Amino acid sequence: MEQEQHGSCRAVVTTSRKPHAASEALARQTAAQLSLPYVLRGTLSADELRARYGVSCLLVARQGGLRLETPEGELFFHPNMSHLRVKNLRKGQRDNMAAAMGLRPGMSVLDGTLGFGADAIVASFVTGEKGRVVGIESSPLIEAVVREGLAHFAGENAVMTAAMRRIETHCADALTFLRAQPAKSFDVVYFDPMFRHPLLASENLNPLRYAADHRAATPELIAEARRVARHRVVMKETSKSGEFARLGFPEVVGGKYSPVHYGVLRVGKS
Repeated sequence: MEQEQHGSCRAVVTTSRKPHAASEALARQTAAQLSLPYVLRGTLSADELRARYGVSCLLVARQGGLRLETPEGELFFHPNMSHLRVKNLRKGQRDNMAAAMGLRPGMSVLDGTLGFGADAIVASFVTGEKGRVVGIESSPLIEAVVREGLAHFAGENAVMTAAMRRIETHCADALTFLRAQPAKSFDVVYFDPMFRHPLLASENLNPLRYAADHRAATPELIAEARRVARHRVVMKETSKSGEFARLGFPEVVGGKYSPVHYGVLRVGKS
């Protein structure tokens, strides 16, 4: 059986050993959307499935959503730190990313590197009901897991749930997507590419790293982002990264003791 290559993962779609009807339907639907084989699980273990179909990853539909099982662990949707960040914002505390973006209610944000979706959730909360947040993820496997989670995961409160539901996701290459957008069509364009020098302590990111796009941001990508943004282009990187200088971000902001900073390129009044 010929498999399609998605990032580092050659994958098939399946279910848990004792699937509910809804899980089987989700697996079949996801397989069709991604043009991947749907395979019956039966009593096979994950390793046995990998060996039988010659794949490294399994996209598993379970009660509660999709999970991507990689050799580095499982990737599943959870709002993660966005819960705490939204809680702090509601208390009037500063969020470095939101400040770097200059976010206000009603603004539009294009997140060119959706990943787990935590930054998009925070942006959605700040921009509110009249705002718009679009997340672009180049890995079909990651996008499928996060899209399903954003659509169905129950947040700890109505505010979090509403922020997740408002996010629009697309599986696409960020540069290709940007080229198709009209000039000045989003207030902010944001990137959180895989760090050139990863924070190795973040072991929970290992499954994401395995399946993610590891290409560095390019000057061409930033130029397109600048064309599409009305106010700012913002990029997240490690605090000592040379990427900000390489890509032409004249302003770098972040917490004094934070391991990550944000490069800010202002393209309009903001």
